[in-house]
Amino acid sequence: MIAIRSISVGFTTLIWVAILTLGLPATPAYAQESPADRVPRAMKKFIEAKEIPGYVTLVYQQRPIKQSSPAGRTFAASAGLADLEENVPMTSDTLFGIMSMTKPITATALMMLVDEGKISIDDPVEKHIPAFANAKLENGEPVRGLKVRHLLTHTSGLSGKQDCFESLEVTANVLAARPFKFQPGSKWEYGPSMNVVGRIIEVVSGQPYEKFLRERIFEPLAMTDTTFHLTDKLRERMAVLYKLSKNGKFLVRGERWIDTGAPDSVPNPSGGLFSTAGDMQRFYQMILNGGELDGNRIVSEKSVGEMTTVQTGDLTTGFTPGNGWGLGWSIVRRPEGVTGMLSPGTFGHGGAYGTQGWIDPVKGRIFVLLIQRADLGNSDGSDIRKKFQQAAVDGLATESP
Repeated sequence: MIAIRSISVGFTTLIWVAILTLGLPATPAYAQESPADRVPRAMKKFIEAKEIPGYVTLVYQQRPIKQSSPAGRTFAASAGLADLEENVPMTSDTLFGIMSMTKPITATALMMLVDEGKISIDDPVEKHIPAFANAKLENGEPVRGLKVRHLLTHTSGLSGKQDCFESLEVTANVLAARPFKFQPGSKWEYGPSMNVVGRIIEVVSGQPYEKFLRERIFEPLAMTDTTFHLTDKLRERMAVLYKLSKNGKFLVRGERWIDTGAPDSVPNPSGGLFSTAGDMQRFYQMILNGGELDGNRIVSEKSVGEMTTVQTGDLTTGFTPGNGWGLGWSIVRRPEGVTGMLSPGTFGHGGAYGTQGWIDPVKGRIFVLLIQRADLGNSDGSDIRKKFQQAAVDGLATESP
């Protein structure tokens, strides 16, 4: 044993003395952990604190991090319970209500029609839905210059709940009659604009919105578990929605509002889809690849670029600092706080039940977080999202050359 003669020797020196004399590893074991190790440890704390009953996560690294790493690595994890009362475990194929993660899928469907020359994002909305020709502001002034792009960027002036009514046609007409809060393009406010986009997809394509998504996106991408309507078999795999009890000490069942999954429910373009981590990975991989996956071209690279580029100028948008808005997608303009570990230009969308899906095009990464909490408030800014992403990024960093 080497004697330490000076009590003033630095802490780092003491560590290295121990390493050299005792044969300890120079790098702590945890520093070598991948996302498969770090993410479950980070998420376990939220289960133990009874903030969530369980989770499914997925991290995808498109490009090799180092020469010895294969391309296209996926790190998936699940833990806890999908149903506390029935003691049903979370698994990789558990279904979740993804709520507003539906919006980028709706935007992608619209841009497919742009690719086909059937519509322009600068078309007046009234060209496709005549009822909007009579739209008015809250003070009675006529709405001027409402374009499809305003719907896609939440700068339309439409506000309020995102429910659908008897059909998307009826929904669009009801929204056209609802007073607008401001002139299109002057401000950003999250609201039901994407429900109008869903109706435009029907008008322009000549197909029901749900059928268009199924035939043009879900089936070509083999997203076999993504749907607006739940069969009895699918309900067996559904994660139950929970919220905190009044005293905040345990979880109780919450109530679904947009995404009921009932056979007669109107497919909601703003937030009605159910999906799995694996299905969402395939959709996000397609977008990360510039609109193509496994030889199937879904949307053009140009349209992907437009969707994932800030279209809102200097307007304040979104639910986290440094945010911008593309066409149906939220964009990290300046990483900070909950997005501090992501690259500038990362894009994605969250959902009201705490679900999150983000793509970092600079690093070639996908982050999918699936939970079901009804009362998280600003789920985009949740600590659950932050700790998941940080654990994933830290794990990927340990694999760097």
